[in-house]
Amino acid sequence: MPVIAAILVSGLVVQLLAHRLKVPSVIFYLLIGVVLGPEVLGLVTLETFGSGLEIIVGISVAIIVFEGAFALRIERIRGASTVSLRLVTVSALVMFVGTAIAVRFLEGANWEISLLIGALLVATGPTVITPILNVVRVRDHVATALETEGIVNDVTAAIVAVVIFETLLLDDLGVPATVASFFQRLGVGVAAGVLAAVIIYLLLDSEYVPERDVQASQFLVLAAAVGAFGAAEVVAAEAGIAAAATSGILLGNLDIAHREEIEEFAENTTLVVLSFVFISLAALIDVEAIAALGLGAVGLVLVIMLVLRPLGAIIATAGVERFTWPERLFLASVGPRGIIPASVATLFAIELELAGNVAAGELLVGTVFAVIFATVAIEAGLARQIGDVLGVSPMRTIIIGGGRVGRALATRLERRGEYVVIVEIDDEESERARSEGFTVYEGDGSDAETLRGAGIGDAKRVITVTGDDDINLLACQLAITKFDVEMVYSRVNQPGNVDAFNSIGVKAIDSPTATAVAIDDEIERPAITHWMNELGDSHDVQEVAVTAENLAGKSIRDLNAQIPDGTFVAVVSRDGENHVPSADSVLEYGDHVTFIGDSDAVRKAMDRFHPHD
Repeated sequence: MPVIAAILVSGLVVQLLAHRLKVPSVIFYLLIGVVLGPEVLGLVTLETFGSGLEIIVGISVAIIVFEGAFALRIERIRGASTVSLRLVTVSALVMFVGTAIAVRFLEGANWEISLLIGALLVATGPTVITPILNVVRVRDHVATALETEGIVNDVTAAIVAVVIFETLLLDDLGVPATVASFFQRLGVGVAAGVLAAVIIYLLLDSEYVPERDVQASQFLVLAAAVGAFGAAEVVAAEAGIAAAATSGILLGNLDIAHREEIEEFAENTTLVVLSFVFISLAALIDVEAIAALGLGAVGLVLVIMLVLRPLGAIIATAGVERFTWPERLFLASVGPRGIIPASVATLFAIELELAGNVAAGELLVGTVFAVIFATVAIEAGLARQIGDVLGVSPMRTIIIGGGRVGRALATRLERRGEYVVIVEIDDEESERARSEGFTVYEGDGSDAETLRGAGIGDAKRVITVTGDDDINLLACQLAITKFDVEMVYSRVNQPGNVDAFNSIGVKAIDSPTATAVAIDDEIERPAITHWMNELGDSHDVQEVAVTAENLAGKSIRDLNAQIPDGTFVAVVSRDGENHVPSADSVLEYGDHVTFIGDSDAVRKAMDRFHPHD
């Protein structure tokens, strides 16, 4: 009991520490596990759990996989469907085959052990991906691709590993039997998951569960994970993971009551079991076995991190324009291994040692944990820094209102590389916005919790464009007073309400006046109006503050070499006054300059005049 309490308390403390330091928690789990294990304090050993280790790990993994699958909505998967599909097929195959070959020739293992290790190290999983995405706020399609890869590869990697272990390593039944066994276990898992999801859904929709009984709904949904896992495991080993994932995806995409409360409950449960099982498994690591692998293990880690993972990411994102090169590099840089390789390798090593093949067991668990340690420490531990360097964590623009105005504005902003999140309460409008490729957060934009869920803490600006001025005004007040957003804009439907918005510091856009100005522009200056309306990949207009100290105090003529070909300074703003500069106009630190020209030239000019820290 004291040992279990120590593991649980350590896990909860780690969560608080990781949240404060903005570092993925799995790094600390591994470190604490080693400290509690035989290598240091000796509090946790294989005898601590006895024969119950496999059961504890299995149920914990089922809950973890279920929670990740439950949060994975189909409409999100569509946004990165091509990349997700390639990550779980072609890229996974590249990792499997490449790792097996590397293990065979770098560590001298036989082909059976090499293929087993290759299968296990395909899995990333929600255990390591979710903590990273909690720290690194990436665009929705990038997050979805990583989450889908983690969940699907967890399932397939576990099943493939078990099949290889039983049909090739133990019984040597050959490739045809291995393939048949894989599809049999996968089929059992999917069938059990579908059955569990149907039963739980019918119970949730029946008179046995009152509509207001949130707690009953939470426990019933969790029962789908454990029940599906247990039923599938009775029929075929490791089919339970597929069952848990299947039931999670199905229930997560069905119309069930209390979804938010269920998600929160599942997430909190996952945090507890994740910390417990990760620390427990890490405590069983044989550090000497890892060290004995020598340069072979180092070479394997380098091949996986610098060759196979980047190759898989490039293959997955090839030809997909929505993924920028920084996002592709982020995918290539972040692929830490998680709980599936750790748990399955530990259990296999125990079986191998009991069978008298101690050397194979040590090689298996040593290699797997060497890769886990390296990828978690580097790829997970430095994920935030990698994201910052690559610029994949852009500040958000939150648009409240996903109607025609909101979607039109989001289109213009995204063409310029902005990260836009639309907040919309109406289901039809939300679905329409998602179908057009926008990131949508469903909820009331005038509610603080909704805004927090949409990521307002990372927002550089908030724009309200609903047809209700009361909702717009309340949302603006929350953004300014509760979340300290400096740039807040709003559509004002009734001209008489403009003063109310201006009084709290909102930049109000009067709809009737804006429409009149647009018509006047079309009449008097159609060429520039059309040019401005088509801002996108080829041309742009941007305003930026002059913060480069080496450029301040110089005239436009002196700065000519710093202004890229294809753009020019159209307007200089100082102390609220705007003027068109001459060649002799001197720019001061803090002036705002507006560049007009080709998109690439405008971006280069912005970087030179307003360099990032």
